[in-house]
Amino acid sequence: MMQKEWILAPQAPESYFGQCEDKKIDPILAQLLYNRGFEDPEETRRFLYEKDLREDPYDMKDMDKAVERINSAIAKREPMVVYGDFDADGVTAATLMTQVLTALGAEVAVYFPDRIKEGYGLNTPALQDLAKWGAKLVITVDCGIRSVDEVDAGLQAGLDMIITDHHSIGPEIPPALAVINPQQADCKGNPNLAGVGVAFMLAKGLLRHRWQTDRASYPDMRLSDLLDLVAIGTVADVVPLNDSLNRRLVKHGLNTINEMRRPGIKALAAIAGLKPGQIKAVNIGFGLGPRINAAGRLDDARIAYNLLIATSIDEAMSFAQKLDQAQELHRINSKRQKLTHQAEIAIRDQVKDTENLSLIFAGDESFHPGIVGLVAGRLAERYYRPAVVFQRGGEQSRASCRSIPEFHITHALDECADLLVRHGGHAMAAGFTVNNCNIKALREKLQQIAAESFIGQNLQPTLRIDQELALDDLNEDLVDFVDDLEPTGQKNPAAVFMSRGLNVLACRTVGKDNKHLKIKFGHNDKTPIDAIGFNLGAWAKQMPSSIDAAYHLEMNEWNGRRSLQMRLLDIRAAGAFQLDRNQQEAYIVRAADV
Repeated sequence: MMQKEWILAPQAPESYFGQCEDKKIDPILAQLLYNRGFEDPEETRRFLYEKDLREDPYDMKDMDKAVERINSAIAKREPMVVYGDFDADGVTAATLMTQVLTALGAEVAVYFPDRIKEGYGLNTPALQDLAKWGAKLVITVDCGIRSVDEVDAGLQAGLDMIITDHHSIGPEIPPALAVINPQQADCKGNPNLAGVGVAFMLAKGLLRHRWQTDRASYPDMRLSDLLDLVAIGTVADVVPLNDSLNRRLVKHGLNTINEMRRPGIKALAAIAGLKPGQIKAVNIGFGLGPRINAAGRLDDARIAYNLLIATSIDEAMSFAQKLDQAQELHRINSKRQKLTHQAEIAIRDQVKDTENLSLIFAGDESFHPGIVGLVAGRLAERYYRPAVVFQRGGEQSRASCRSIPEFHITHALDECADLLVRHGGHAMAAGFTVNNCNIKALREKLQQIAAESFIGQNLQPTLRIDQELALDDLNEDLVDFVDDLEPTGQKNPAAVFMSRGLNVLACRTVGKDNKHLKIKFGHNDKTPIDAIGFNLGAWAKQMPSSIDAAYHLEMNEWNGRRSLQMRLLDIRAAGAFQLDRNQQEAYIVRAADV
């Protein structure tokens, strides 16, 4: 991995601390929020403590059209189909939408495209088949905003189309009956929502309409019953959690998850080894989300859908047991990890001169299409360059892209639209389909765009440090204050501290292949503090007697015993970190980009 550049945040102004104290916000927590761009104490207080989900679904453009058409279909008993993407955001959105529509009395089915045969998003043959099956209305979730031709084909086949999506808008809006996407310039809805968040807003609009027009038939359903799905899709799709609405959706959703109201999540948590009442956003990101993603990447997204839609624990476990005695979801995930590693090694062997490389562009017919996005993400992290990885098909190839903050990958693909069959995504992640005859030209153009974009920039990953602390400052109360940041994730990262001159009492490697590092630090004749550093095992062979460390602070629970623990992010020989005042002054300006 490239050496990370440490940047220590400057201390917030004394006036800010004073105002935060008046609002009963602890100084450490105030500093953490200041580092994340919250310079108004009142805004800081609202972000931390606001709970209500009062946002009006009708702020979303075309919400009224969508609600009216869906209610008409319900009244006429017209068959409708929820068309979802096969990732965790799409699967949770499809589950949420079908659950609400079923509760409202709709005749509804769900459709997920096959990742290998059909690829991402809407496809014309599938829509034509759905029309032949008898569908009258298709509602997309987490896809469709760039499917202009496909929506037109659906209309020609006799389908009414409602698009719900959150991906970036293309040059032309699909000719659907309603397009609910907060990325539209004339939409007042929150543009930071995940696909499942947009689906939740439509569900909220439908339920509100039923309550106002026919309260007697209002379903036995609470909005909070849906928020477990919203939390999983929101965290898994890595949308901003410094956004107040996303934060509240995830926070309420975690409460629902930890209550284990949904049998499928209870089964999934058991497979992932997660305990009820202790699940946080990070457990979604590394435990629940990847398992849902794995089903769609390597098998069939319907497996995860059936698990989430199950109405009893026995039914949920039966779906899990069909995947080899409730362990196959984990095995699918392990298979995914193996294929990802093999593809990453193959590409790394090809990538020699990364210093002069503006963008990684690689592919092979042997790559499984379900893991190209994971490989691209690994490469972007390792080399700190945008990465495009594709699986070469017979005439066309499908690719996934992952980027770095300095490069908007979807805008770059927009500049190459004449070379692409279809494309779409976000600033940091995207996908496309390309005719094989255009691959060479596409590679050259993307690398040229990236090279011109990076002129004068020093591309190096940074580690943003919130505060410098002495070991004497570390205690359980500090962990409690840090926990008030939860849920943490994209643009609201977990707190990072640093300490200098730590005395190393002992160190050893742990884990498979000795990749991880265990250290015991001593200080001032007090109880030593343990630390774990994942993927830092190489330091054991050259460990100095004293180091500087950047870390998360947490409580470790083992055999009923709780103890303070540092989760190391990076370490250096003591004295190696020198404070750069110019970088420190620029920290707040760039904090919103974290």
